Amino acid sequence: MAEHALRALTRVFTDQAPALRGFFARRGANDEAEDLVQETYLRLLRAHQGQGEQIANPEAYLFTVALNLAREQAARRQRTPVPMEDVEQVAALVTHAEGVEDATERAQRRQHMQALLATLPARTRAVLVMQYRDGLTYRQIGERLGVSPHMVKKHVVRGLAVCRRAMGTA
Repeated sequence: MAEHALRALTRVFTDQAPALRGFFARRGANDEAEDLVQETYLRLLRAHQGQGEQIANPEAYLFTVALNLAREQAARRQRTPVPMEDVEQVAALVTHAEGVEDATERAQRRQHMQALLATLPARTRAVLVMQYRDGLTYRQIGERLGVSPHMVKKHVVRGLAVCRRAMGTA
């Protein structure tokens, strides 16, 4: 019975995933739409496991969860952006200063890194700041942002890849 219910939930999710992506995109979460779709599914599964019985209307429940996630995302976007000082600190951590590098080169490198970080999506930039400046774990960052540790890791990998590519071509 439980396996049948799980298959039914997965089928509902699979059928509704494209609609959920559009739902989040229309609410301004273009960069995070896929993450939010996955988080919606995870919350649906957690609710199913927590209830111990079948969810009466999984499709309605799925969109209720999605609406709550969209509201949480909108609230996070309205919070103050990451201060430039934080970006500078991440830039200093990501780029290593060489002993022979003069002050002008270091300043140019810092400006380049700041500009590079500014091009990253807000969530990716915030994850990098929290990890490198604050020293938080993926789990702690995930709790603060309301995403899974796996999604935090994806943001770190994406952000560092962009930084390394840009620094390599500079």
